[in-house]
Order: sequence, then structure tokens, then C-alpha cells
Amino acid sequence: MPPKQPNPFLKYSNLAIQMGVTIGLAAWGGMKLDEHYKNKTPVFTIVLSLVGIAAAMYLVLKDFIKPKE
Repeated sequence: MPPKQPNPFLKYSNLAIQMGVTIGLAAWGGMKLDEHYKNKTPVFTIVLSLVGIAAAMYLVLKDFIKPKE
């Protein structure tokens, strides 16, 4: 009997949740840094949000290129 394949819906919903958490934590950290340093322009929020997006995209692409078995 061949091994049971994971449900694709669960796999991709997990990826979406992982992306949301990664981007959300990066943006939250940027906001906290902007509050701490009292920046008028939200530099840390912008930069860390972009870093979070890049990290989330890396994680998703890594999973698509070399899927786990």
C-alpha cells in the first residue's frame, strides 16, 4: 500500500499562515523599533516589512522547488 499523500489544501494553507506570521512579525518589530527611536518616518517598519516579505517568499519558493516528502 503506497504512503498516503498529504492534503494539498492543508499544505498550501499552512504556507499562507507561515507567510502571514513572518510578514506580520517583521512589521510589528519595525513598528516597535520606530516607537523606541521615535522616528517621524517609519523607516524600520518599511525596511523590516520588506525583509519579512523577502523571507516569506524565500520560504515558499524553497518549498516549491524542493518539496518535503
